[in-house]
Amino acid sequence: MKYDEMRERDIEFLWHPYTEITSFGQSSFPIVESASGCRLHEIDGRVLLDGISSWWCVNLGHSHPRLVQAIQAQAAKLQHTLLGGMSHPPAIRLAEQLASIVPAGLGHAMFASDGSCAVEAALKIALQYWTNQGEEHRTRFITLQDGYHGDTLGAIGVGYIETYHGYLRPVIQPALRAISPHCNRCPLGLRPESCQVECFDTECSNAEGFESMAALIRRHNTGCAAVIVEPLCQAAAGMRIYPELYLKRLRSLCSEYGLPLIIDEIAVGFGRTGAMFACERAGIVPDIMTLGKGLTGGMLPMSATLVTDAIYNTFRATGGQNRTFFHGHTFCGNPITSAAALAALETYAEEKVVERLPDRIRILEDGMRRVSSVLGGSPLRTLGMIAAVEITEAAGAHVRARRIAARAYELGLFIRPLNNTIYLWPPLNIACADLQSMVEIVERAAMETP
Repeated sequence: MKYDEMRERDIEFLWHPYTEITSFGQSSFPIVESASGCRLHEIDGRVLLDGISSWWCVNLGHSHPRLVQAIQAQAAKLQHTLLGGMSHPPAIRLAEQLASIVPAGLGHAMFASDGSCAVEAALKIALQYWTNQGEEHRTRFITLQDGYHGDTLGAIGVGYIETYHGYLRPVIQPALRAISPHCNRCPLGLRPESCQVECFDTECSNAEGFESMAALIRRHNTGCAAVIVEPLCQAAAGMRIYPELYLKRLRSLCSEYGLPLIIDEIAVGFGRTGAMFACERAGIVPDIMTLGKGLTGGMLPMSATLVTDAIYNTFRATGGQNRTFFHGHTFCGNPITSAAALAALETYAEEKVVERLPDRIRILEDGMRRVSSVLGGSPLRTLGMIAAVEITEAAGAHVRARRIAARAYELGLFIRPLNNTIYLWPPLNIACADLQSMVEIVERAAMETP
C-alpha cells in the first residue's frame, strides 16, 4: 500500500496518543513497517534513525535476534495463562532474576502490562500496607512538582499538572508536590558546582507556591502513605536532571519518619543513567520500585512493581483477617512477555551493555554540547545515555524546537521535543558511528533552523 493511501486511513481511523488531531492531520509523518537496530524503515523505503528509542523503551535496539527468538519459542508452546491461583515457568524465572539484579531486598515482583499500571499497583500497595496495620487515614502521597508517573487516574494524582489534568480534578486527589530540583533553573538561584541540594530542606516556597520535600514530609508524614519520585531525571518535565545527593537525603528522611519510598524507574531503569538502576547511583534502596519500558528491551509491553519483605509480609492473612491484594490484570506476567524480559536481562548481562556505555556517553555529551553552542549556549543536561538541550530564547522557543525536529526528520532522524527541550535518548547498544550521525543531524538541524 502506498504512503498517501495509508496516511489517509490513519487520519480517518487512528487516534494517536499525545498528539493534537488537527495539526497532525495536516502533516506528513513517518509510517514504519519494519525496524532493525536503531533504524526505522518507512513504507516508502525511507530509513530513519530512532533518536528516542521509540518512546524511551527500545534499549537494545529493534529486532534484536535473541529477543525475537525467545518470543517465537515461547509463543510456540504457551501463549497465555493467568497468574491468579496458578503459575508458569517464565514468570517464576523472571521474578527470581529480577530479585537478583535489583537493589538488595526488593524480592517480590508483581507484573503488569505498562508503566501506569505498575505505578497504580505501587500506590495501592502503599495504601493497603498502612490499612493492614490499622492506619487507614494515610491516604495522601508526596511527589515532585511536574512529576510524571503515568496516565491512569491514580498515576495522574501523583503527576498532576493543572494545564493537562484540570478537567479531572473532581475525580482525583492530587499529591502534595515538592519543589522540583531543577538544577538548570535552581529555585534558590544557586550554582550546580556548589549545590548541596538546599532545595530539599529549605523552609521557603518557590514562585509557584511549592514547598521543599523535607518540609512536606515533616508536616504531613502522619497522613501520607508514601513518597514517589522519578530518580535523578524528571523525564517528561523536560529531562530535568538532579543530583544523587537529593535521593540520599530523601531516603534518609523517609526512613526517619517510617514513610515508604517509591522509586519510579520505569523510564530510567536498565542502564539508561549509566548504571543498571538510577537508585544504585545514589546508593539507596527504595521500599517499592516500579520497572517497565526497557524490561523487555522495548519489544513487548510489560512492567513490574517490586517490594521489600517488610511490605510483602503485611499482606499475609493473620488472625482471621483477609489481607489479599485485590489487584491484577488479565495479562500480567504473560508467558510471552516474561520470555522476552528474560531474554532482555540475559542480553544486558552477556553483552555487557552497561559496561560498554562510557564511549557512547562521551559521543552523546560532546555532540549535544555542540548543539548547545549552536543554540547560543542553551543549557545542556546529561545523565548517562540521556542528553537534552533546553532552548531559552525569549519567545518562540517551543516553536524552534519543533522546527528543529522537523528538519531532523528531513535529514533522517526522528526526535520528539518536550516543549522547548530537544533531546536524544538512543538505544544503549547503538553503534558509535550511528550515534555520531544522530548528534551531527541534530547539530545541522539546529544550525539550519531559525
